Amino acid sequence: MIVLGIDPGQDKCGLAVVDGDVVLVRKVTARAQYLGVVKEWVHEYGVEQIVIGDGTGSGEVVREVGDSLPHVPAATVDERFSSEEARDRYWRDHPPRSWRKLIPVSMQTPPEPYDDLVAVILAQRFIAGKKGST
Repeated sequence: MIVLGIDPGQDKCGLAVVDGDVVLVRKVTARAQYLGVVKEWVHEYGVEQIVIGDGTGSGEVVREVGDSLPHVPAATVDERFSSEEARDRYWRDHPPRSWRKLIPVSMQTPPEPYDDLVAVILAQRFIAGKKGST
């Protein structure tokens, strides 16, 4: 199942397209531009399901996605602890170097936005829930 995850925020959104365990594409985009990217990816990757984190700004995003892409099912996903999980994943993928190695990663904030990793986690949570219910 090809799932597009959206981590909605006030100023930016994390987006990712996931096919099972494979991340096809991910990106952090301005809130004002996310819907254009979502529409493009739905067609480009054959997205079968859209999932939206149930945190900040989710109600508006659910409405916008539903209005713009009524043919693609959309659902909300529990967003609890996804940011922490994404931060851990970021540091696994980008281990600290130089002086940053001296500071525990639990005390560091990644030097770039990682909302796209949150979107990956949301999509994977949805897929795992589907596998568990079949």
